[in-house]
Amino acid sequence: MSKIINILLLIMCLVINSTSYRDHGMQSELKDEDLELERQLNILNKSPIKSFHIKSGYIVDCIDINKQPAFDNPLLKNHKLQRKPLFERNITERRIQNSSKKSRFILEKVRCPQGTVPIRRTTKNDLIQGKYLFNAENLTQNSALNHFSRLNIKYVSTLYYGVSGTTSVWNPKVYKGQSSSGNLYVLNGEGDNLNKISIGWHVSPLLYNNGEPHLYSFWAGFIQVDRTFYLGSHISKTSTYGGDIYEVRLQISKDNIGNWWLKVRDKDIGYFPAALFSNLFEANEVGWGGYTVTPAGTTSPAMGSGYYPDEDITHASYFKFLKYLNIFREHHDPYPFMIYSSNDAPKCYGLANYEDKRKDLGFFFQFGGPGGNCRS
Repeated sequence: MSKIINILLLIMCLVINSTSYRDHGMQSELKDEDLELERQLNILNKSPIKSFHIKSGYIVDCIDINKQPAFDNPLLKNHKLQRKPLFERNITERRIQNSSKKSRFILEKVRCPQGTVPIRRTTKNDLIQGKYLFNAENLTQNSALNHFSRLNIKYVSTLYYGVSGTTSVWNPKVYKGQSSSGNLYVLNGEGDNLNKISIGWHVSPLLYNNGEPHLYSFWAGFIQVDRTFYLGSHISKTSTYGGDIYEVRLQISKDNIGNWWLKVRDKDIGYFPAALFSNLFEANEVGWGGYTVTPAGTTSPAMGSGYYPDEDITHASYFKFLKYLNIFREHHDPYPFMIYSSNDAPKCYGLANYEDKRKDLGFFFQFGGPGGNCRS
């Protein structure tokens, strides 16, 4: 199976998995695109034990945990389900969590029956829009402009086994065909040998048919284990300029048998099995920040709050308590000399690294801005 870097919202995972199988000889000989989409939907949408009609307009199905779509991937044919990571180090995480008692984050959730997991139901429109987003995120076409503002740490004297941080959640103005996100990531390799996992929040009207933020991730083949939080879930409350701040703590970490786990609000929601990766035994880079996509010929959308950094956490989007995980899965603050700042569109977005200037925020930085004509 060829390397895939894509939007990993659960819906997108399924879309990309399906197209990947067709590339390897499994494509139906049906030439009619509509019939082909129907065929894919029949494969992707499993028979639910229970379903929820979410207020924001989509359906979440409770699927037998052992029959979820990820197991259709040939690479996972003999995979044994893992219900929890084979390591637990929570001392540092508890200290971080308790240091931000006033922070709030509202993630739309369900409660599936025991033995089932929430899977957002895929629609025909999801498959169509997913192809566009896959191409835009991977820069495979010249039809989209992509910009980023982020901090990262690269291999210095050690490799990395995870990354974590807490980010404020906003609802930037984004038009159809555009997307704007805040995320953290791990990666290894480059070019065709690049493997990358990201998790965060994003606004993508084309994918969700609304202009509100959702939880998302990159890469294909995610195995869901939590019965409440799921990729693609709607974020019902967001931060306001100068007012209430809503945030989420996120983590990606590799367990002792090579699986990469996603943690949201200190809850392990699922993992990417080691078998999915050709080059991610460990990470040689981890990072945090924002990312935008817009069609060519249009102005770029806002990133984060839509305002430039000014050190006031109620004004601009931020990541705080930046941590990387070492081989022992211990959380460490990055040293200033390890940090690289990257902002490819300074006319549209800002980036300010405050390091450990504010002890109440740990290692801390702000990013984002109003967008616009970034190349003028």
